[in-house]
Amino acid sequence: MTHAERHIIETYSELFESLSSVSKLELLERLAKSIRKGRKSKEKDFFSSFGGFVSEKPAEEITKDFRYLENLKLENWSERK
Repeated sequence: MTHAERHIIETYSELFESLSSVSKLELLERLAKSIRKGRKSKEKDFFSSFGGFVSEKPAEEITKDFRYLENLKLENWSERK
């Protein structure tokens, strides 16, 4: 933790002193949610970095679709000549 971060935390802590217990619990809840949200987005970024995608189709069917589209492109290209 940097010196600046430590100072920010100390400053906020002084502000929280005057809050009721219920308000402090609400604040804790929101902080916990923000931490979980950040963790989920990091996990999502990690898995999406591999270039994969989610599909209900089996791999064989996806491959077949790609080959079909590639053949279509080749046919269209050869017709242009």
